[in-house]
Amino acid sequence: MGEVRFIGIVEETRDEKAKIRIYPEFKSGLKGIDGFSHIIVLYWIHLRDTEKDRSTLLVYPRRHKVNIETGVFACRSPSRPNPIGLCVVKLLEVKDDSIIVKGLDAIEGSPIVDIKPYIPAIDAVLDARIPKWLTSSTNSENDRQ
Repeated sequence: MGEVRFIGIVEETRDEKAKIRIYPEFKSGLKGIDGFSHIIVLYWIHLRDTEKDRSTLLVYPRRHKVNIETGVFACRSPSRPNPIGLCVVKLLEVKDDSIIVKGLDAIEGSPIVDIKPYIPAIDAVLDARIPKWLTSSTNSENDRQ
């Protein structure tokens, strides 16, 4: 089995914008990304890469108004067996070895695992179902983009 190789790092976050620097050996992978309005960023939640956080399987989601215990696979908790974060962001600019995005929920210093294009025909699920406890809190998160 192979190992995860980080392709870049979140260098700066300010005013809902973030600068992601791509390492030189992966820079050519950005070719053509400027044709997309949105991308999917997978990042390593490095501050939760501890034995305690990786052992957490049950949590109370903090961003929601209800106090319901859920499994980590049923929420977006940063404490999980593999601390991988995922975020759909608006792509604002591509500059040489960096991209500027809006709506990234990673913090400065977070290693980037991968970047994928957001393709509405593949990534948007119009008839998706979510639990009732989640419905009251999703609107504010969607407003970020």
